[in-house]
Amino acid sequence: MGGDDRLRLFLALRLPGDALDEIEEWQRSELRGVRILPRDHLHVTLAFLGHRPVEELDPIVAALRGAAATAREIRLTAVRYRETRSVGMLVLDDADGHATALANDVQARLEDLAVYERDRRPWLPHLTVARWRQPPGLRPAPPPGRTFVPSDAAAYVSRLHAGGARYAVLRSARLG
Repeated sequence: MGGDDRLRLFLALRLPGDALDEIEEWQRSELRGVRILPRDHLHVTLAFLGHRPVEELDPIVAALRGAAATAREIRLTAVRYRETRSVGMLVLDDADGHATALANDVQARLEDLAVYERDRRPWLPHLTVARWRQPPGLRPAPPPGRTFVPSDAAAYVSRLHAGGARYAVLRSARLG
């Protein structure tokens, strides 16, 4: 990539394989008539940065790794299903507030780099599971309340295509 290239970036927690297996099974059984997000799209977003110059990637990843290194064990449990005008999501219980602390730390570090501005609303741990043009009004129960521990955090690039976005992990960071 050249120096003037831009990447559409976001930082997120990755889920362990067994949690992904359970969520995929739940999606197939409970979410009918909507565009279900594929396995490689299932993550817990910490910060969406949008289009950033490629030369900012290393400082952004350093901020993620710095915050991830101090993170305490994160335990998340799907507690309810929620729809917005364009997505269906599983809202997650952040048992000890450690995911929220990590999100706040990452976002503060990104603000210090002047590459990110926080939303006014507090960060909500969630997992987007479906997309649509019109809200379908589904009311599924969330998957069984198994708690999962994210496998790591990652910097993703999102490339827009006619059939939807495609995500790829650029770099990852161990938690704790």
